[in-house]
Amino acid sequence: MTTPAQWVAGARPRTLPAAVVPVAAGTGVAIGAGHFVWWAALAALFVALVLQVGVNYANDYSDGIKGTDDGRVGPMRLVGSKAATPKAVLTAALGCFAAAAVVGLALVVATSAWWMLAFGALSILAAWFYTGGSRPYGYRALGELSVFFFFGLVAVIGTAYVQAGWTWTAVWVSVPVGLLAVALLVVNNLRDLRTDGPAGKRTLAVVLGDRRTRFLYAACLLVPFACLVPLAFSHPFAALGLLALPLAIRPVREVIGARIEGRALIQTLQQTGRLQIIFGVLFAVGLALA
Repeated sequence: MTTPAQWVAGARPRTLPAAVVPVAAGTGVAIGAGHFVWWAALAALFVALVLQVGVNYANDYSDGIKGTDDGRVGPMRLVGSKAATPKAVLTAALGCFAAAAVVGLALVVATSAWWMLAFGALSILAAWFYTGGSRPYGYRALGELSVFFFFGLVAVIGTAYVQAGWTWTAVWVSVPVGLLAVALLVVNNLRDLRTDGPAGKRTLAVVLGDRRTRFLYAACLLVPFACLVPLAFSHPFAALGLLALPLAIRPVREVIGARIEGRALIQTLQQTGRLQIIFGVLFAVGLALA
């Protein structure tokens, strides 16, 4: 029987900053515009977190039954390690998607943001077909693009919209947030580079190769800080996010300079998640102070 600790590990908690940060940033934009709606922010956070967990369980299920998790060096996978049955993991994934759909629909109805219905449905489909189905797009080097779109553009703009309506500030804010979310996936795929290719998983890391993937990771970590400079002219306190820059030095140095690989990159994944959440908090506070 699968233990609660194993279910928590299977939910991949180190990836959850990718769900929290865009909601925090979008809410920061709304507060700065004078239109904070606490219940809408909480509902958006619930949807983002449950969708992220659902994505992780769905990936665990799909990769597990296809055998692409065999021999991986990353954290435990429920199906691949046989800690849980494929049916149980699939049920957990579908339950998360259903919960996100119900709360998301209620949020849309309450705020009359009807256009978000399409993006909500698209988010769930994208979550499933990332590794699910006969032609998963995550196996075709499109994972990073999807992460930038959904954990950057959609999550930030959507969170700001249900509280403050449309604002171009949210569009710009979504860029650094999306890039840091992409960094998590890039370093994850760099870690699994040696096993993904032979398993038929053609990630962007497999396409680019080791060297270029490392530079892509560094760019995803450093470009967000450059994005703060022009934003600071209209939102000066947004520059608070620059205080997180020292946290980017060590992971970039290890990935580019020391060229660590395999299991050693698990620690880099942790460092990336820590950078993302601290950057997100500082950035959101700075946007709110506007």
